Amino acid sequence: MDVLLQQIVNGLVVGSVYALVALGYTMVYGILQLINFAHGEIVMIGGLTSVFASKWLLSMGVPSLLALLIAILVAMVVCAVVGVAIERIAYRPLRNAPRLAPLITAIGVSILLQQLAILVFGRNYFTFPELISRDPINIGVVTVTMNEIVILLASVALMAALLWLVHNTKIGTAKRATAENQKVAGLMGIDINKIIAIT
Repeated sequence: MDVLLQQIVNGLVVGSVYALVALGYTMVYGILQLINFAHGEIVMIGGLTSVFASKWLLSMGVPSLLALLIAILVAMVVCAVVGVAIERIAYRPLRNAPRLAPLITAIGVSILLQQLAILVFGRNYFTFPELISRDPINIGVVTVTMNEIVILLASVALMAALLWLVHNTKIGTAKRATAENQKVAGLMGIDINKIIAIT
């Protein structure tokens, strides 16, 4: 029974990370009807950016918690810039093309981002610096680390924030309208290109 509970906790932690990635996929597919094969590579770029940003910040003497927060913000900005650039350069010109063209383009963008990451970062594995204690915490029969607790809580908070954004803000209403019918949403005054870029 102890092993089962431990594996449930491990599954929740890993599953929460997968859920965040899946939310990105579904948001893009819901609005664009496009499977963005480059989504995983954008997540990869965010991860690599946060690793190098946090290592640089730590080498400059920034406290670990502040370094973590700044690295996350830097990674978010880099991912947003890359995502908007991909949408403008690769996907927007093909928005009204047959469905196969954007699909092939998405695969091409995925391969391009992989190869650019290899050129910029190399082929080595990178470990995230220890910004949060990795000492085990025993909660009954289950052992967790502070990293796992932070991952789980951050994932739940981000999913709740996204749910709130989609259902309680003008941008969320515009996203839902765009997902329902882009043409009608455009006629109602919604800037479709802006909503797609934000997504």
